[in-house]
Amino acid sequence: MARITLGALLKPEARPRIPAQEEFCFCKTPSCEVVYYSDGQALFRKDDLAVRVGLKEPNDPTAPACYCFGWTPEKIRAEIERAGRSTAIDQIKAQVKAGNCFCEVTNPQGSCCLGNVAKAVQDAMPSSGTRS
Repeated sequence: MARITLGALLKPEARPRIPAQEEFCFCKTPSCEVVYYSDGQALFRKDDLAVRVGLKEPNDPTAPACYCFGWTPEKIRAEIERAGRSTAIDQIKAQVKAGNCFCEVTNPQGSCCLGNVAKAVQDAMPSSGTRS
């Protein structure tokens, strides 16, 4: 995890607490309030971020799946209901190819969101059996 991610996504009052070290980890556990940790110590929790952490809100269809281009499970589901398929992955890939992706800065994971978007597409498909 890069310091630039923390600096971009933390609330201003939390930024002074960014430690000097360069290594931070992202907690992928949905039920955990911790978002970033280092050496087994919690550094920042969901409330410390200026953005919602989509992976930490798995039951919220409006939580971001893609931070650069605004894809949410709700938006993906609506497109599938309207068109029978989602174009989210193709659109994101085209934007990445055009150099318009800034996941390191916009995504709390500090990495590409395509895995999260692919899961949201799969979950939204009528045959997936996981629709809520």
